[in-house]
Amino acid sequence: MISDPISIEFYEYFPIWNQLTPRQQEKVAAKISFHTVKKGTMLHSGMDCTGLLLIRTGQLRAFILSREGREVTIYRLFDRDICLFSAPCVLHSIQFDVTIMAEKDTELWVIPADVYKQLMEQSAVVSNYTNEIMASRFSEVMWLMEQIMWHSMDKRVASFLLEEAAIENTSLLHITHESIANHLGTHREVVTRMLRYFQSEGMTKLSRGTVELTDMTKLKILSGT
Repeated sequence: MISDPISIEFYEYFPIWNQLTPRQQEKVAAKISFHTVKKGTMLHSGMDCTGLLLIRTGQLRAFILSREGREVTIYRLFDRDICLFSAPCVLHSIQFDVTIMAEKDTELWVIPADVYKQLMEQSAVVSNYTNEIMASRFSEVMWLMEQIMWHSMDKRVASFLLEEAAIENTSLLHITHESIANHLGTHREVVTRMLRYFQSEGMTKLSRGTVELTDMTKLKILSGT
């Protein structure tokens, strides 16, 4: 039985909870841990086996680093999302380093990797669920590769701004040029040049630490959405 109030909510957030056996549920309940982390906290880096992260509230960012130290976001995680790439020891097919960072203050559960690995070995339901998540994440990575290979930077910046506006539910984004560059895996100067062009075309309004989207229609046409 899960006794602590925060842990009681776990079964509501873990979608296949009711398909686990009572013994499996007890084992998971005994091993999970609940954490509150501040924005900017590094939760996982490299090939460390941190465990699976299940978000209660908040937002995480998964990114990779080039040899030159440039970042590129591969996906983001929100309420009820689960992160598998923070437990590479469970998924032997993962052969690249991923960094997970909190983009906002976040509450989450950590499922130990060894516990989850046992569940996968014992339960076809857990194994299938894991494969579905993996397929979804790799689809996002493939979409990213397509963007990098075939889309011009102005389209990528426009797409990112629209995505960010949808996530934050506002057209006034509190974000720096450096942060946008990190998401897109490019240089700050390139982003600044693009944003100034957008501003000259009436699509954005720039001020220190903010980017306001002033013409969503033009940005959507530019991004191809």
